[in-house]
Amino acid sequence: MPRFHSLEITNIRRETDAAVVLTLSPQSGDFRFEAGQYLTFRKDFNGVELRRCYSVCAAPEEALQIGIKAVKGGTFSSFANEALKVGDVLDAMPPMGNFGAKIATNNLGFAGGSGITPLLSIIKTTLQADKNAHFTLIYANQSVASTMFRDELQNLKDRFLNRFQIIHILEDNAQDINLFSGRLDAEKLEGLFKGWVNIEAVDQAFICGPAPMMEVVKEGLRKHLDLAQISIEQFLSDQPGRAAQKAAPLKSAAPRGALQATILLDGVGHEVVLDAETSVLQAALNAQLDAPYACRAGVCSTCKARLVEGEVEMRANQALEDYEVEQGYILTCQSHAKTARIVVDYDG
Repeated sequence: MPRFHSLEITNIRRETDAAVVLTLSPQSGDFRFEAGQYLTFRKDFNGVELRRCYSVCAAPEEALQIGIKAVKGGTFSSFANEALKVGDVLDAMPPMGNFGAKIATNNLGFAGGSGITPLLSIIKTTLQADKNAHFTLIYANQSVASTMFRDELQNLKDRFLNRFQIIHILEDNAQDINLFSGRLDAEKLEGLFKGWVNIEAVDQAFICGPAPMMEVVKEGLRKHLDLAQISIEQFLSDQPGRAAQKAAPLKSAAPRGALQATILLDGVGHEVVLDAETSVLQAALNAQLDAPYACRAGVCSTCKARLVEGEVEMRANQALEDYEVEQGYILTCQSHAKTARIVVDYDG
């Protein structure tokens, strides 16, 4: 099971007025990463622990770096942009996620805002590792000034002139071609496929950005590609980021309609009482178990565990692949017991 380790901040680069790139040096643990993976951070704010996930923006052979864009009302992102300094130490779990697992020869990426962060890692890895690989990036932003990694992307374009194409779509800045101005919608998407992107030649597509944009792109891509050719990294731009209240401990008396759960954690089995409206993760936390989690929204997969016995209802799943579900894996933050007894293994 993943544990938190200390990372020292060795460099801070101001990427835009509202975004920073942190270079991190692990003090312990295995922080080797693959393209497109993310780190889960934790920080105590006035006695309340807050956890957030941020994607790695570096290629595996580079120093560990993450990009953090400040979110209005976001406690952690504001702290990262305003208060962190070189030499500070952050707690983080080792890299997780499989967003970049399906890199192919002909790749198409869609990024919105700070959704570029994992895609930058994938683009650099793809172009550097395979001399025959091609990548086209459609990058939507509010304005030129808010565009993260603009210079780095341009340098990649200059370096891989015949293999990397960037199309910037800007909402506030008029461009010579109307197709590249305004919001990325279904009509604009089809226009790109007709005149700028050979969609039929695409082997794999990647999407990361705000939910409305991702839904438009996903539906547009499904007209041309199989679902297996579309990789999506959920993006929590609409999550306010404020610290939640501490979870109240479970009362000693069993609730009406109580169910039993055995939770295997670090090789030890823990007997926990819960009801049908309490998620497996919340039951573990109520019992003071150090179960892994981050977003608690069914998006990041940090709380993934294997269901060994019984049945659960997984109310949301935007992180696990179909094959993982078939193998018995669940997102514990979204899983509710459907049988009188369940056994969940965080170590499996």
